[in-house]
Amino acid sequence: MAALSCARWLTRVRPRLEAGRGAAVVAAPNPWAWRSLCTSAVAHAALRNQAACVPVEFQEHYLSEVQNMASEEKLEQVLSSMKENKVAIIGKIHTPMEYKGELASYDMRLRRKLDLFANVVHVKSLPGYMTRHNNLDLVIIREQTEGEYSSLEHESARGVIECLKIVTRTKSQRIAKFAFDYATKKGRDKVTAVHKANIMKLGDGLFLQCCEEVAELYPKIKFETMIIDNCCMQLVQNPYQFDVLVMPNLYGNIIDNLAAGLVGGAGVVPGESYSAEYAVFEMGARHPFAQAVGRNIANPTAMLLSASNMLRHLNLEYHSNMIADAVKKVIKVGKVRTRDMGGYSTTTDFIKSVIGHLHPYGA
Repeated sequence: MAALSCARWLTRVRPRLEAGRGAAVVAAPNPWAWRSLCTSAVAHAALRNQAACVPVEFQEHYLSEVQNMASEEKLEQVLSSMKENKVAIIGKIHTPMEYKGELASYDMRLRRKLDLFANVVHVKSLPGYMTRHNNLDLVIIREQTEGEYSSLEHESARGVIECLKIVTRTKSQRIAKFAFDYATKKGRDKVTAVHKANIMKLGDGLFLQCCEEVAELYPKIKFETMIIDNCCMQLVQNPYQFDVLVMPNLYGNIIDNLAAGLVGGAGVVPGESYSAEYAVFEMGARHPFAQAVGRNIANPTAMLLSASNMLRHLNLEYHSNMIADAVKKVIKVGKVRTRDMGGYSTTTDFIKSVIGHLHPYGA
């Protein structure tokens, strides 16, 4: 889990080849430099290039509304880096509750400027870590550029706030097609569209209609619909009935966190966001865990698995599997667990144990 409210974007720079050798060069920072960052899980997520021998260079950017490291200039630096490199891993950016003249947070502005319309959270049980529901394997796909998070609020009269929810046919069709394409590519059998069209007949009604239209183009994939409140209950009672779920922005934010709780909490579920050009890897549950800042107690599992997913996206299957397998071995053995998993280990203990399980890969 990202223990700091600052986010470090780690974006890919094309691997360089050594002259005449054809081998990717590992450009790694000081392997222990992360110590100065307390328990920043994003620093851990890179898993010390030297420890894992990952042939990727990183550009690091700091963006924090809490630690006064956020500005329009820094935002533009991140965007410039992303436009060059196309891939990033990001920590949790804290979103202040207070209104300071700008409705959209830096996190939301990054999504919009990069058009990161699809958020994907793969909720999967971790072997060796027992929860109320085990052997879960479901995917939540969320549209995250419109809906209730459109930042269109105003005070129409004293004491009366109007908050606009935006739903468009174009973006509803796009996320629906993304969900069915994802299900097809991953060999999934069913897509469930989650909505509240019984109440928001026009807004959610349009979203549901778009999902139904797209579903007709994928006859081999079973399609069903479910109202959001019933979906929450069904996830708690019988989550095994779900495969791929697709939904608007706010519902996805809620369901992501609910589903993460089924397999161990915000600290163990990775996530990723996509546009037509960019891929951003991050925590699956949007929980800042602010009380862990500086205490070295945060669970880095989600960020480490996100880093693994990023490497898979970069076609570095070997390194991706190496890191994911090491994390899962630590959890399965059960000797090193952070407090959220019922143990007493620190973030540092967990990271050292993961590095220890990299061998013989990293030897």
